[in-house]
Amino acid sequence: MENLFFHPEIVHIPIALAVLMPLLTAGLLLAWWQNWLPRRAWWIALSFQLILVGSGYLATESGEKDEDVVERIVDHDAIEAHEEAAETFMTAAIAVLIVFLAAGLIPKQSVAIAFGGLALVGTLVVFGLGYQAGQAGGALVYEHGAANAFIQAPSSPGTSPRGETEEH
Repeated sequence: MENLFFHPEIVHIPIALAVLMPLLTAGLLLAWWQNWLPRRAWWIALSFQLILVGSGYLATESGEKDEDVVERIVDHDAIEAHEEAAETFMTAAIAVLIVFLAAGLIPKQSVAIAFGGLALVGTLVVFGLGYQAGQAGGALVYEHGAANAFIQAPSSPGTSPRGETEEH
């Protein structure tokens, strides 16, 4: 457990949430608008958007830590393209979180629901930006061989590529 926040493991959380958020937001917004659920149910969507932003922050930080290692193998421009896509994704996700918060805090119901609709549109934008960041990250791994930066040749029989002892 040398590196708890290993970028390829963490990054899938915000990407998965970016896929799910439009569906969750649409369902909760419809339920709120139709009075099937109380207004406070909106905080469920807001909470998941907050988790998306938090996990995106961890993914960004872990990516920054891994950048120097990967740059030994991968062209800087390819890494920069992924980094810029991730920064745009995070900026949009934070902006959408603010819209979620506004929808939850604005007292007038009709205005709050309108902000909820804006948040829904925002989740679709974040989904698209997450797709772009994921594409750029996938290109680093599958086209440029970024994962090879973390693979070490086994030092002895029975040792995995990461240097861990294999048990049989």
